[in-house]
Amino acid sequence: MSLKKQYLKSKPVCKVTFSMTKDAVSGAAKVDLLGEFNNWNTAEPVKMKMLKNGSFNVTLDLPIDTEFQFKYLLDGEKWINDDSADKYVNSGLGTEENSVVVL
Repeated sequence: MSLKKQYLKSKPVCKVTFSMTKDAVSGAAKVDLLGEFNNWNTAEPVKMKMLKNGSFNVTLDLPIDTEFQFKYLLDGEKWINDDSADKYVNSGLGTEENSVVVL
């Protein structure tokens, strides 16, 4: 898993690429990205693209000077955090944590 950030000089935006390796998805056929940037909307998740090598990724334009909580959803069933997140915060659901990207 990884987060790659590319800050734009022309706009107050950062292009963030969210990536998951083939090993990290544990054989999942579909990976969705959900978080504060889409109001955790499972009906309209950010769909990650599967690459030929079995990994998944997606790039989002996110405003700078913000933080967003997020998680990955594998095959609509299993939620996982990004092990390269900038930090983790309690999700408000018991001891569960969410990944956070800081821009």
